[in-house]
Amino acid sequence: MDEAAARLTEQGARLTPVRRRTLEILLESHRAMGAYEVLDRLAAEGFGRQPPVAYRALEFLVTHGLAHRLQRLNAFAACLHPGHDHHPAFLICRSCDKVAEAAAAPIRDALTAVAAKGGFRVERATIEALGLCATCAAEGGA
Repeated sequence: MDEAAARLTEQGARLTPVRRRTLEILLESHRAMGAYEVLDRLAAEGFGRQPPVAYRALEFLVTHGLAHRLQRLNAFAACLHPGHDHHPAFLICRSCDKVAEAAAAPIRDALTAVAAKGGFRVERATIEALGLCATCAAEGGA
């Protein structure tokens, strides 16, 4: 948390109590969480029950590189490598929703090269792979 607060201070931003707690919730979960799931946790702790409370905090964390938005799940996960300029591929367990970040440079380079051959310039790409984590696969996840 201290590292996140220091990073935000360098960026001229602030880790308010609701933003701090939202980041803690994401870090505690070790999986992707929907905004309403985060909102329920925040509300139970007295931060309010209005959806903008959670959405603003989550978007702030994404904007400042402390969380990622996973389109496939319409959910958020804490960034595992804050402070490093990176664009990971997300490995999403379809059974337990656990999310892992994987280095995606080779995939992004290949995508950029293929796109360039067609005269297209990639500006942003989110790579999400759906499958089973090691635990769910070992348990015979369906």
